[in-house]
Amino acid sequence: MHRIHCSIRGRAVVFTKQAVAAAVVSAVLIAPAVAQQLTGTLKKIKDSGSITLGVRESSVPFSYYDNQQQFIGYGRDFAQLVVDDLKKELSLPNLKVNEIPITSQNRITLLGNGTVDLECGSTTNNTERSKQVAFADNYFVIAMRMMVHKDSGIKDWPDLGGKTVVTGAGTTDERAIQKLNQDQKMNLKIISANEHSESFLLLQSGRAVAFVMDDILLYGDRMTARRPSDWIVVGTPLAKDAYACMLRKDDPQFEKFVNAVLVRAMASGEAARLYKKWFQSPIPPKGLNLDFPISPDLAAFFKNPNNTPYQ
Repeated sequence: MHRIHCSIRGRAVVFTKQAVAAAVVSAVLIAPAVAQQLTGTLKKIKDSGSITLGVRESSVPFSYYDNQQQFIGYGRDFAQLVVDDLKKELSLPNLKVNEIPITSQNRITLLGNGTVDLECGSTTNNTERSKQVAFADNYFVIAMRMMVHKDSGIKDWPDLGGKTVVTGAGTTDERAIQKLNQDQKMNLKIISANEHSESFLLLQSGRAVAFVMDDILLYGDRMTARRPSDWIVVGTPLAKDAYACMLRKDDPQFEKFVNAVLVRAMASGEAARLYKKWFQSPIPPKGLNLDFPISPDLAAFFKNPNNTPYQ
């Protein structure tokens, strides 16, 4: 597997390029990964008859609770595609799926120590993290922006000078806003919250004037407000990044398996269907539509998964 590294506004982004053979859309995408002797995560899943997914509790629309307290979302659906193929290829029709709630702070630790086998959510695929974990091929492209009250008068980053902002603890956004604060001497007070829902509550309560995060997550959190129209997403994108499923490092067999599932989903049109389901259709909990247009980069990637965005 080939990786392309690029820096956008000072943040390293890692993109993965599938091997040419992986573009063939058929069952042979999966079979080679399990025809050989099983190792790593695949062996663990086969021996235990179970897989453990790391899931976020409020990362709308990637991984979050529905009204029945079931985990749903765009990322959760991609994880289910992997689960479905594991059932077939490992001859485990009754494969047990465990779901463990994770946070931005503990997700890498829980994956590395074996507690979690796979996480498909809103985790940014970057060079720093790839030193600790492995990433499958990217399945979403985002930009870092901020959400503010419509009457705040805040339109771009310079308007934040001397004010309090909130972001996610342990995220790439946290590091980026800290760097901006230091480089531009903005005198910001930065609050780091454990979950997106906590960040939005701090914004709504007035303890922060802006919630800094990936644009699509801001759109998702806005849906949970009593009056979503009171909140707007603004700011020149500080950076562009990509989300990818996260798995344990040095496990090429499982990485190949997951990538084959993702490539097939993109080549078959399933990935585009999931995008429409979660970003351009009414979704729980309120049946609101994010109406989030697909970026040209991601659309091109879905059409030809052997080419990566920002190439």
